[in-house]
This record gives sequence, C-alpha cells and structure tokens, in this order.
Amino acid sequence: MGTRRIAGIRNSLATLLGKTRRRVRMETGDVPAVDILIAVDREYRVKAEEGKLPRIAPRRFNPEGKAWLPVLHTDRDGWHFTLLYSNTARAHELQRTRDWVVVYFYDDHHQEGQCTLVTETRGPLAGQRIVRGRELECRDHYRAAAGSD
Repeated sequence: MGTRRIAGIRNSLATLLGKTRRRVRMETGDVPAVDILIAVDREYRVKAEEGKLPRIAPRRFNPEGKAWLPVLHTDRDGWHFTLLYSNTARAHELQRTRDWVVVYFYDDHHQEGQCTLVTETRGPLAGQRIVRGRELECRDHYRAAAGSD
C-alpha cells in the first residue's frame, strides 16, 4: 500500500473510533448538564454579537480567507469549553451559521465530546435553545426554569 492510502485508512479509522468513543461517553451520562450548555451558549452568542470574541478564518466555505468565526474558550463546573458557530455545508445551506453553535468540551481527565445547540423551530420547544439529541432534558430544564419564576 502507498503512503496516501495508508493515511486515508488512518484518517477513516480515527473518525470512526472518535465517533464511537463520543457515543459511549454520551450514553454513560458523563457530559455537561444541559443548563451549563445553555448558559455557555448564551454567553457565546451575546459576546459574539457584541464583537467581544477573537475571530478565526475557517478554511472551509471562506474563499476570501476572512476572519469571521468568533471563538469562546471558557470553564464551568470542571468542564473546559470551546464554542463556535457551525461552519458546515448544511448550516450554510439553511442559513443557520449564526444560530447553530458547536460546543467542544473536555474535563480535567481530558475525556472529551461535542454537541450542537440550535434554536428549535417546531414543537413544544419552538423558539428555545436546545441541545440536539437531548431534547427531553431541555424540556425539563425549561419547565424547571418556568416553575422557579
């Protein structure tokens, strides 16, 4: 096998194993709580809107090489977070690059994961910020918040 083919196989394996590791972590519940994720999402979006965050120039979907993508690094309750707007083809296609927020997180043991927060467009959580894949926890979060008012 050639070096390019070996590199491609390694990359594919790394991607597959990374997804498996993240899935196992999510199933064990060893992830930040929804209320923390919603809070850091709020902080990111407010600071991004106010222009208070450093910006990077993503390589994808950025033909001018402009530094437009704000990045936030923050810590909460033993978790380290990096947040940025989604720069995927789908986010661009649906014009959600200023709505979908990707959150990368890791703990002090460097166990890591990621999630995406979006504004829900339908159902009982329409208009609310939710963590994709954790909609039931988000519903409980908003119910508890409404009950404490």
